[in-house]
Amino acid sequence: MKQLLTYPEIAPTAWQELVDRSPYATWFQTLEAYEFYVANPDEMTPFAYAVAEDSSSPYRLKALCVGYITKEKSALKQFFTRRAIIIGGPLLAEDATAEEIAALLNAVKKLQRSDLQPAGQSTAKRSTGHSPIYIETRNFHDYSKWKEIFAECGFDYIPHLNFHVDTSSVELVESRLGKNRKRDIKTSIRDGAMIVENPTIEQVREYYALLKQLYTTRIKTPLFSLSFFEKLYTMPSGRFILVELNGEIIGGTVCVELAGKCLYEWFVCGRDGEWKSIFPSSLATYAGIRYAAEHGCTRFDMMGAGKPDEAYGVRDFKARFGGEQVEHGRFLCVRKPLLYKIGKLGVKILKHK
Repeated sequence: MKQLLTYPEIAPTAWQELVDRSPYATWFQTLEAYEFYVANPDEMTPFAYAVAEDSSSPYRLKALCVGYITKEKSALKQFFTRRAIIIGGPLLAEDATAEEIAALLNAVKKLQRSDLQPAGQSTAKRSTGHSPIYIETRNFHDYSKWKEIFAECGFDYIPHLNFHVDTSSVELVESRLGKNRKRDIKTSIRDGAMIVENPTIEQVREYYALLKQLYTTRIKTPLFSLSFFEKLYTMPSGRFILVELNGEIIGGTVCVELAGKCLYEWFVCGRDGEWKSIFPSSLATYAGIRYAAEHGCTRFDMMGAGKPDEAYGVRDFKARFGGEQVEHGRFLCVRKPLLYKIGKLGVKILKHK
C-alpha cells in the first residue's frame, strides 16, 4: 500500500537511495537542496512530498518532489505573483507506477500551508503567506512518457528548451566547442583574464554586485539576496567559478553539483562588451563546463534556453558551447486563473519599463 509522506517524515537514507537510483535525479531534488531552501526563509518557503511503496520500515520511495514557494518583499507583489517552483522536475523511481506519480502530483497540487514548515519550527514562525497561484516544474529530464498522468492531475505541458553539454571528457568538450567560442576564450586568457575556481567570500560579493546590476537593468526579474549566495557559497555542492582581470571580478558562473552526474549552471554574468578581446561570460561558462569534465560530472546543464517559438538572445549564447538542444519543457498547474492572468500582465509591464 502506498504511503504519502511530507518532510520530516521522509527518511534521509530512503531519500538518498532514490537520488542514487533515479534516472530523473537532479541536485534540486536532494535533501541538501531542501535544507538549503530552509536556510533562506526570507527568499522562499520550501516543501517536500514523497510516496513510499508501503508503510513498512525501512520503506522504499517511489516518487519525491522538492520545491519552494517564492517570497517577495512587497506584500502586493507577493499577492499577485506567489508561485511554487519545482526545479528539475519530480524525482521518480524507474519502476514508479502511474498511481504513485498521480499520488505525488495530487499532493503537490493541494499544497497546504501546514505542509510548508520545516521540523521544529514554532507556530509563531510559520508562514502566514497565501497558497501559490500556480505550480511550475522546470524539467531537466524527459517526462514525455508521463505527460498523460501530469495532464490528468491538472498539469499542462509547456514547451521549453534547454542545452545539455556532454562533459564525459575534457577532449570531447574541447572538440565540440564552437569556433567563435574557442577564439573568445583564447583571446580572453591571452589578454589577462583569469579563471578563479576557489574565490574568497569578498570576491563572491563583488560578483553578486555584477549579477544584481544585470537583473536590475536587463533581465528585470527578482534576484535572490546576497545572503542567499553567501549561504550557497558554504554549501558542499555550491560552485562559484569567477573571472578576474587585474585583481577585479568581471564575471562568473554559479553552479551546483550532483556529484558524479551533473553540474548545473544556475547563474552566469559578465561585463561583456567592455573589452574588444575579453569575453567574461563566455569564459565563465567554458570554465564551468571544463570543471564538470575534470571533476567526474558527465553532463553540464544550462538550466533553460527559453520558449522555442520566441527569439531569445541567451539561447543563441548557450548554443555555441557544443551542447545538445533538448525540449523537456515545463508542467504548469494554475490554481487561481484570475490572479495568474493579472500577475502575468504585471510582470510583462515591469519588464518593458
